[in-house]
Amino acid sequence: MPTDDRPVSVLDFDAWKKQGRKITTLTAYDFPTARWLDDAGVDCLLVGDSLGTAVQGRDTTLGVTLDQMVYHAEMVARAARRAFVVCDLPFLSYQASRPQAIRNAGRILKETGAKAVKLEGGVRTAAAIRAVVDAQIPVMGHVGLTPQSVRKFGGFKVQRQADAIRADAMAVAEAGAFAVVLECVPASLAATITAEVPIPTIGIGAGAGCDGQVLVIQDMLGLLEGFRPRFARRYVELGEAIKQAAGRYVADVRSGDFPGESESFR
Repeated sequence: MPTDDRPVSVLDFDAWKKQGRKITTLTAYDFPTARWLDDAGVDCLLVGDSLGTAVQGRDTTLGVTLDQMVYHAEMVARAARRAFVVCDLPFLSYQASRPQAIRNAGRILKETGAKAVKLEGGVRTAAAIRAVVDAQIPVMGHVGLTPQSVRKFGGFKVQRQADAIRADAMAVAEAGAFAVVLECVPASLAATITAEVPIPTIGIGAGAGCDGQVLVIQDMLGLLEGFRPRFARRYVELGEAIKQAAGRYVADVRSGDFPGESESFR
């Protein structure tokens, strides 16, 4: 539970890195989930374009649109009373030009109430990050396995190009980002990057040496069938609980047990 009810600001990320205080992040895509996570003391709520795979049932994040990100981020930001809300810029909403990146990042802040945006890529995205930061919009970076590059990578694979990933993380920091996600990189590499860059690192599949951690909420709650990422710890099997509850409801309706007298009006 949070010890400080004050809303988290971008300045807290820098302070927490200096203090060695770990940063907690989970994805959120709707109002009730975001409210429960906020009440639990989660520091940062990420409205990820992971909604493509976690919510929409797609194989990749590439089909997620900016309108969809705005729709989901507005609900999450409205629910958050303490947590810092970050919204992804989806595929092809910032790669075409710096003006495009500024315009779409600005739209997210204006229309959703989110506090920052996240852009994937390091050296190749540094100019866009700098442009958005210069427009007074906080940016979180994302290097290592960048899901929007899945076609180039040939799948969702651990990234081991140490020199390139280190250069990407440093480029993100030098461009003015306040934090950077390190996804699916060896733990030793992530720890090295964490020690080298001046901004907090948020790991997902990057070991315990990062300044913080992020998980997709559906992975953490056991809501997705099939593939289980190695890095995702399931804290509850909520999907199975939902199936069992729905089964009991079906049985109660068919037997006439629901609704009962206490659930009916006179």
